[in-house]
Amino acid sequence: MKKIVILMIAFGICLSDPGTDEKKDKACQVADSVGSCNIWSLTSVTQKVGELGEKVVNMAEKMTFLETRLQNTEKELLELRSLTGGSPQVAFSAALRDSGSGDIGPFTTATPLQYKKVFSNTGNSYNPSTGVFTAMVSGMYFFRFSMFNNLASTPNSLVSLTKNSEWLTSVWDTNGSDSNDMGSNAVVIPLKVGDNVFVQLHPNRLVYDDTMNYNTFSGFLLFTM
Repeated sequence: MKKIVILMIAFGICLSDPGTDEKKDKACQVADSVGSCNIWSLTSVTQKVGELGEKVVNMAEKMTFLETRLQNTEKELLELRSLTGGSPQVAFSAALRDSGSGDIGPFTTATPLQYKKVFSNTGNSYNPSTGVFTAMVSGMYFFRFSMFNNLASTPNSLVSLTKNSEWLTSVWDTNGSDSNDMGSNAVVIPLKVGDNVFVQLHPNRLVYDDTMNYNTFSGFLLFTM
């Protein structure tokens, strides 16, 4: 308000005062100074408003991203709770072949066996395309697997239950004249979310299966932790 009054007085002197030229010059200088100050202030305010606008846009984008992540997390949580109304149930059982018969293997490297015939898969933690069970809930789990040898005069079978990259327990048959041998093994282990469990066929080994489903892989959650 003070700036406006000063500006008006200065302009009045500059235009109407019959005084000396020096007086007029000083008045006009005051008017120019006040006018320039107002223009600079307006420019500064405009710049600051623009900067604030950019910050608001950035904050809005971040909020949208966070809201999307929160919605996805809530959806996953609801899907997990919907399994049993709050208490997760996890159980699966599968056999090696869903059709046909014959040996599986040998492979030059250790290979997870893909149990394709799924009997049950509550919680969808087992993936028949990879043969891998992935823990969606931290807890204590039970796993069991069986192995039927390669149905040959010289057996050559070795499989291991594996957690991530750790061999837990194995079944093998690599000597003897009986070509109709099989065995099984089981464990109770703690798992954290994201841990993987699978049955691994060792390099240069093989197993036999047909529609009688001799080779199986099963597991279930005992309790959460």
